[in-house]
Amino acid sequence: MCRFTLYLGPPVRLSTLLLDPTHSLIRQSVNSHERTEPLNGDGFGIGWYVPEFSPEPAVFRSITPAWNNRNLHNLARVVASPCILAHVRAATQSSGVNEANCHPFRFRQYICMHNGDVGNFPLVRRRMLEGICDEAFSNVYGSTDSEHFFAVIIDELLKNREVGALELAAALDHAIHRVVAIVNAYGAGEPCYLNVALSDGTHAVVSRYANDSGQLPETLYYYCDHLYESCETDKLGSDAVVVSSERLTESQTWKPVPPNQLIVLSRGKAPVLIPCGELYQQRAA
Repeated sequence: MCRFTLYLGPPVRLSTLLLDPTHSLIRQSVNSHERTEPLNGDGFGIGWYVPEFSPEPAVFRSITPAWNNRNLHNLARVVASPCILAHVRAATQSSGVNEANCHPFRFRQYICMHNGDVGNFPLVRRRMLEGICDEAFSNVYGSTDSEHFFAVIIDELLKNREVGALELAAALDHAIHRVVAIVNAYGAGEPCYLNVALSDGTHAVVSRYANDSGQLPETLYYYCDHLYESCETDKLGSDAVVVSSERLTESQTWKPVPPNQLIVLSRGKAPVLIPCGELYQQRAA
């Protein structure tokens, strides 16, 4: 399973999340604390927004391990953004280690990354793509279950003319329902583990989801405070939020996202927790 971190708030340098914390994402790439296998060395990716230049984000991905990529370290020191999504990969389901399979994935102004598995993906891969629109289908470049899942999210997003925080959350919630239904029908009901982060640069939603009765979803935490109380720069204000697979620091302020919940973020507002399935049921009703 992979590890990821999402940030939404005032602009901070990439290094604030990737390098500086005691358990930064780069440290998680070589020594994850909450996985049986501590290495996440099958590539990495960073997506970040610079809204004064473009609504569409920049994405930098590589198949090298994050811990020894000098370009990543150099970029992280000098690039700042108000919305950052970062991912270190541990390849699963025998998907290839190539750049197209590295997260995060992008479509227009949206970025998506995933930690987990779509159950029995080889059996359901074709079924996942059958019901999506051409534009969503054309955005699949690699072979991962994660990017196929993102295509289902795109299909949901394109049903709305305007997308805010709740519409973003509803698209993710509906995609979870659609994919789990496909796996139940064609994938022998294998469990799905869907910790998925999705953002448009202004809003974000992250799921902590699994339908395995014998195992909790992958770990996920959120944080709304200063990361470095002794540092005069790169402090996170009260309107900043970090959501991460593992705690970046030893602070006791980190809170776990409850199992099978969505955490919904809007710039300048407190995080909102919504049970997975609630937004889907509201539309179905």
